[in-house]
Amino acid sequence: MIKVLFVCLGNICRSPLAEIVFNNLIQQASLSTHIQCDSAGTASYHIGSLPDRRIRQIGQEKGLVLTHRSRKLAGDDFYNFDYIVAMDEANFEDIRNQSYRSSGFYFPEDRLFLYREFDSEVQASDPREHFSVPDPYYEDIVFFEEVYRIVERCGTRFLEFIIEKNNLKR
Repeated sequence: MIKVLFVCLGNICRSPLAEIVFNNLIQQASLSTHIQCDSAGTASYHIGSLPDRRIRQIGQEKGLVLTHRSRKLAGDDFYNFDYIVAMDEANFEDIRNQSYRSSGFYFPEDRLFLYREFDSEVQASDPREHFSVPDPYYEDIVFFEEVYRIVERCGTRFLEFIIEKNNLKR
């Protein structure tokens, strides 16, 4: 079983949306017996909370029900997950630093990603800030819709990457 963890700051907007969208893509590809995913936050602001109501609304409009309860990234996650995917640069660095504090080693670079590294609309030559999934928390519902489009694009390409890297058959 290949395990993927999506991580943002509070685990109530971007990462639970990335989780549910990716789970949906896994099911559509008939790979549920091969790939599993979860989400977490680098901060403990919302532990136990449902995703933000606006992200749940966007999910519902797309036929997805977000029931994940927010949790904080834990030391065991570095052993239990094959891939960890950060929503932005700050969380990427927090994940790296926490992996070292938790285990004495940095989580392997070939298994830790910024999600937008898989965005077909972002080029390798783009400025580093283009590699962040924007945090819509303080924004209008329109920004939540944009985050949905981003995580869907990234999820499609990330799933292709996992299939190829792990020689999975659909």
